[in-house]
Amino acid sequence: MEQLAVINPRTGQPDHAITPATAEEVAAKAAALKAAQPAWEAMGVGGRCAVMARWLGAVKAKAAEIGEADAHDTGGCHTSYIQGFITMGNIGGWLEDAPKAFAGLEWDSMSTSMPTVRVQSQVVAYPLVGVISPWNAPLMLALLDAVPALFAGSSVLLKPSEVTPRVIEALFETVAEVPELAAVFDYVAGAGDVGQAVIAEADTICFTGSVPTGRKVAVACAERLIPCNLELGGKDPCIVTESADLDRAATAVLRGAVYATGQVCYSVERVYVHQSVHDAFVARLVEKAAEVRLNTDNPRAGHIGPFTHGPQADIVAGHIADAVAKGATVVTGGEIEEIGGGRYMRPTILTGVTHDMAIMQDETFGPCIPVMAYSDTDEAVRLANDTQFGLTASVIAGTAEEAEAIGRRINAGGIFLQDTFLTFAKLRTFGSDSFGWSGYGAPRIGPESLRRFLRRKSLLTQTGAPADIRNDHHLGDKA
Repeated sequence: MEQLAVINPRTGQPDHAITPATAEEVAAKAAALKAAQPAWEAMGVGGRCAVMARWLGAVKAKAAEIGEADAHDTGGCHTSYIQGFITMGNIGGWLEDAPKAFAGLEWDSMSTSMPTVRVQSQVVAYPLVGVISPWNAPLMLALLDAVPALFAGSSVLLKPSEVTPRVIEALFETVAEVPELAAVFDYVAGAGDVGQAVIAEADTICFTGSVPTGRKVAVACAERLIPCNLELGGKDPCIVTESADLDRAATAVLRGAVYATGQVCYSVERVYVHQSVHDAFVARLVEKAAEVRLNTDNPRAGHIGPFTHGPQADIVAGHIADAVAKGATVVTGGEIEEIGGGRYMRPTILTGVTHDMAIMQDETFGPCIPVMAYSDTDEAVRLANDTQFGLTASVIAGTAEEAEAIGRRINAGGIFLQDTFLTFAKLRTFGSDSFGWSGYGAPRIGPESLRRFLRRKSLLTQTGAPADIRNDHHLGDKA
């Protein structure tokens, strides 16, 4: 099959290629993974933890190399270079949490409704989990699903984005060092048609990506009557109150909006500031934005890298053009800069925005900060909830108590108070649900993240005499 060229986001030129898998090759890999899965599940969580601990050691030995591959894929940002170490934290965390997650599902007791019946629990892993992962944070978002699925006892077939395949290739060099894991964890390269082939073979699907593609995935899974978990992005608001420390707020909003070039599902994409401090906040934000540097000369330097996927820059530019045409003002930034073949954008602050603009309704996925004034708290909450999305939201106020009172009124799965970008703080605690278009299925964080790959069974043992149908007519007399 003809190879697909892979573009270097810093040069705009192809420097890598992948050979897309055929449907037959996907089916063959799926069959091999399913054949190996029963033995993997039969190891029990303790046996799997022992294997995964060896994998952790292999990842540790190549952590820096994995980070370099991730940075090559994405164009380089601070998080890319530590992806190997983030992967170690992911595996290591589940080494501790997986046994607890299984223990939480154990049940062995007499029935409360039928006292002579013993009720026992059993969990059975889905044989094959298909993971279809995106081009932003390509390793982290692939393993957010794959790692707990493996701990659960499933085999995993991963289809990474064709835009960012290098880091997955580096990762699987470590998988190959652990034969028991390699038997149940594999990947296939290619574009959307390969993802369709994975859906056709898997027993459950995890997809991270856009809403339009997510709809197609959901329909394909529905046609096969298999479950799916979808992470479809956000249009995350931040409310800054009249009492807020504006310097603190500007610092938090700037990072939350432009980190990783704004290519994060929970980036701040809408900012609502009380009208009495709107201008002062914007002034501070502009000052701080001026100090943010592009990493054009050195991917390890600067603060903002190129767009990982060049065409995304056109979407961002389209949102800005739509906003300006409808009356918004670009205070700073706003231009796509072609530097060395890469496509960059400096922090872009817009004022005079309204909710009839795409930049306030559709996921922008770029380093843009549209700022809108509000008159009172009720209006701020109404504006924050005026969206089809509901992934995360932020509130920065004079006190944590004030922020919490507002945050409890916002429809989103994760509410960040007195800061932005706090998702990682809940990784080992408990999961949260996405609202609206932001996602479908069980949480990806906490114990539920593993449990979504398990089917629950109950075993009911009658310890007394079985009911006799010939006595049923007497039941009404005893009532």
